[in-house]
Amino acid sequence: MLQFFIDTLLRTTDLALIALGLSMLYGLVKFPNVAHVQYAMCGAFLAYAGHSAGAPLAAALALASALTGLLTLALQRLVFKRLLQSGPAIAMIGSLAIAMLLVAGVQGIAGSFPRMFSLPSMEPVVIGAARITPVQLGFCATTMALLLLFVGLLFRTRAGRAMRALASNPMLAEACGLDAQRITYAVTFISGAVAGLGGAMLALSTGAHINLGYDLLLPVFAAAILGGLGNPVGAVAGALLIALTETIVTHLDFGPLVGQELRFLPVAYISAASFLILLLTLLFKPHGLFGKEVRRV
Repeated sequence: MLQFFIDTLLRTTDLALIALGLSMLYGLVKFPNVAHVQYAMCGAFLAYAGHSAGAPLAAALALASALTGLLTLALQRLVFKRLLQSGPAIAMIGSLAIAMLLVAGVQGIAGSFPRMFSLPSMEPVVIGAARITPVQLGFCATTMALLLLFVGLLFRTRAGRAMRALASNPMLAEACGLDAQRITYAVTFISGAVAGLGGAMLALSTGAHINLGYDLLLPVFAAAILGGLGNPVGAVAGALLIALTETIVTHLDFGPLVGQELRFLPVAYISAASFLILLLTLLFKPHGLFGKEVRRV
């Protein structure tokens, strides 16, 4: 049972930072950016390149996060700002094109084969009957620290109040003297940076590969929609629910039902679990469990 909870926590950390950034940015720009998951893929390859060049792992992760944030900011200023003038639907279609271009660009530079980090061999940490690797433990700790830092920023600081005011009522916020463009650019950079860091830390276990973004697309969007697009804290809760569902699917032993001792669903059925949760959410709670801005799409 303990291993079940650890596996759920690990899957939550895979999704939480990327879903957080997606939902946080949606609250301001009002369109679902399909390319957001590819920022995580870019972060993974940037971290691999930095580490391969001799940078310490922590420095490589930080550099990848910062560069991904700058990439996200550049795309927002040069591409999405113009696309949004034609409406959110056009911007979303444009984000799909950007996603394809990012994948093609990375594939052209790094190739199609996964790039594995050269990490020292370490014994797993044993907690009762459960096991977790030091890399996974560090991933979880970093994610939790960043989530707590973000909650503190959002609800305890003046900048956080400005972000919430702009997301809630842009016209009124601007009338009160808030610099909407500056806040949007700051949130854009942060959302890209946390997505890049999330992808880079995920790649420590899975390797950097061009399908990383595609693998994250459905569960990340399902988590963000489940939590209510535009609600960053809800997106983290949605990531937890998606992770719980996926872990149940892969741990469910239905052998006794078919007359066998052990029988589990293949890992490929993880995507089906995300599809099911997403469909049920859209059918019964189309604005998400914590209803927010999805109704504006």
